[in-house]
Amino acid sequence: MQLVAGTRLGTYEILAPLGAGGMGEVYRAHDSRLGRDVAIKVVPDEVASSTERLARFEREARIVASLNHQNIVTIYSIEESAGTRFLTMELIEGRSLADLIAPGGKPIAHLLELLIPLAEALSAAHAKGIVHRDLKPANVMVTHDGRVKVLDFGLAKLTQAESGAAPTAALSSAGEVLGTVPYMAPEQIFGEGVDARTDVFSFGILAFEIITGQRPFNGNTFWELTAAIMRDDPPSLHDFRNDVPDDFERIIRRCLEKQPADRFPSATELARELRGLQRPLAHGAKSSVPPASTASIAVLPFANRSASADDEYFSDGLADELLGLLAKIKGLRVSARASSFQFKGTNVPLKDVGKALNVATLLDGSVRRAGNRVRIMVQLVKVSDGYHLWSETYDRTLEDIFAVQDDIAQCVVQELRTQLLGEAADSDANDRVKADVDLAARGRSSDPEAYRLYLHARHSMDQFSREATATAIAYLKRAVERDPGFALAWVELSVAYMREVGWELVPVAEGYARARQAVERSLVLEPELADAHAQIAWIKMFHDWDWRGAEAALARALDLAPGSASVLRLSGVLASVLGRPDAAIGIFRRALEQDPLSAAAYHSLGLALQAVNDAAGAAEAFSKALELAPQRIATHAHLALTALAQGRGEDALTEAKREPEAGYRLWAQAIVHRALGNEASSEVALQEMMDRYADGWSLQVAEVRAARTEIDEAFAWLERAYAKRDTGLAHARTNPRLRPLHGDPRWGALLKRMGLE
Repeated sequence: MQLVAGTRLGTYEILAPLGAGGMGEVYRAHDSRLGRDVAIKVVPDEVASSTERLARFEREARIVASLNHQNIVTIYSIEESAGTRFLTMELIEGRSLADLIAPGGKPIAHLLELLIPLAEALSAAHAKGIVHRDLKPANVMVTHDGRVKVLDFGLAKLTQAESGAAPTAALSSAGEVLGTVPYMAPEQIFGEGVDARTDVFSFGILAFEIITGQRPFNGNTFWELTAAIMRDDPPSLHDFRNDVPDDFERIIRRCLEKQPADRFPSATELARELRGLQRPLAHGAKSSVPPASTASIAVLPFANRSASADDEYFSDGLADELLGLLAKIKGLRVSARASSFQFKGTNVPLKDVGKALNVATLLDGSVRRAGNRVRIMVQLVKVSDGYHLWSETYDRTLEDIFAVQDDIAQCVVQELRTQLLGEAADSDANDRVKADVDLAARGRSSDPEAYRLYLHARHSMDQFSREATATAIAYLKRAVERDPGFALAWVELSVAYMREVGWELVPVAEGYARARQAVERSLVLEPELADAHAQIAWIKMFHDWDWRGAEAALARALDLAPGSASVLRLSGVLASVLGRPDAAIGIFRRALEQDPLSAAAYHSLGLALQAVNDAAGAAEAFSKALELAPQRIATHAHLALTALAQGRGEDALTEAKREPEAGYRLWAQAIVHRALGNEASSEVALQEMMDRYADGWSLQVAEVRAARTEIDEAFAWLERAYAKRDTGLAHARTNPRLRPLHGDPRWGALLKRMGLE
């Protein structure tokens, strides 16, 4: 049966169809009882009328519900309403792998982010005695924040160990050949017994397709295709691309062996082999970075040609605004501000700048302002040959500044799409570009004075100090007083209010209340503002501990601004917080592709690698962060703890002493001295830290207490952090400094209160 929007099944209202699974139609629905959206799979009439097939459907619910794994869709319940039987399950927001497979294959850097979670999902199923039997791209979803989810165990088979029945006891009739032919193993085609190695073969076909963009076995008819699967050797991956590591070739070929005994015996071993490839791909492999020949761009800071140096805020602001606008255009890869602004005031040749930022094009320019008049000169340069794809000079008044921004953006997008992507330059393309830019430009002001105040505020926020934060807030308040409909200014005011909390200028509850009120105002004005959804995600994550709400807000932000490295990095933080370190590491590496000179991104990657005990990788990431920003706060302190984990005690002390921020310096010294047996020195550092910073550093004191195995004291300080809503407590689940507490019952209770159990 097919359902239409508005149909009710008990407490569920059908919202829209999602597609068809192996055992029924799937819909998006709203659960009015719990106030959430879910996926519903409805049993088709031909199944509901068959006792045997209905039993298979209900068995799917019980089986998948037992697979409590982050990369497998979660089943909530099996229900019936007015004679209609259906499953309710986790709603996966994202795209199927079938939609993401690109001609020529995925970039090498992204392969392991997809394949390792997929192998781990199969491993979890096999551990329960469950064989999927229909692994294919359409049954794998990738969420907006990069998580892999395996769907549709409707054709799954129970092994004898799990079912207690004969080996042929399956979720299908005995002797049926079930699955999707291009992804079948030879034993499936013959109708023989299947086991975990059957899924390994299907995994090999799917992986081959992700890597190359096409399947290893092909045929024009059913018989030709099945003959190719049973008879032909797969072609070499190197026949399709020359950047594939030899170990990838070895692993995929073993998956595709004709005889099950010759394949990996389990997905567990397969996952272990794939994880072994992470280090060589992560460190120094040229192929880990996507080619600059894609539609990619960096917006360099515009030179200030005005008579007054004070007008620098205006030239920087224009470039920054254009960068933010382009990051919201789907199909463009935009280098983040932290990287492109590294070249401000330098004389580095544009070709070298483009190479460092790994982009195909650069937008460069200058601004000369005199009273109400402004001259903007811009040029779009192709990095490979220095060719000027487009240039223009605008002599306008400040009242026309928004039209100038739109015109620049439209010209840039049009040139990138025609010159780099080969799109036709016709009237339809022009209309599409204009629509995309109009969509990306939402939320700004039409008042030049409000816009000037906003740019002043952004310039102050860049200075990152207590005084500059107060100055930014004053500018932003004036901006929204002048133009109450300036949605982007309300978002920036929310960020500034939250930064006040970080500087301990206002109580946590008061600061976050102001931040929430400001960003909610922006969403009333402009519901589709990516910046606002990202800010909501931050508040829900670090203050509310509303993890589902944070995930939903981040997914929306990524939809609206797919080119934003900052939003992508925030989704990596959330993955880490929720105990998905491998996903977090992959996301941070993707963020670094867009933001290759960002010290903050390297620091985040270092923290994620610390959480999985990859001390060498963490040390490399922290060192890169310090290479880019030698005085960065906290990075020397974390590098000290990484050196300690590697057994380099003297280096750890040296790095701790190099930490420029006194609080983190004392924190690192207290931990390192204790580990080296210097009890008195550890105590001195801890006591000074508590005397000077205890009010705002409850979590850090708890970390030191835990490292010193002072368990009761550590929990006492964690309770203080909990009461103060310490933002760092969100990382408790994956915080390596708190591991000595994990065996205590109070630890689980704390995580449960935070929704992190």
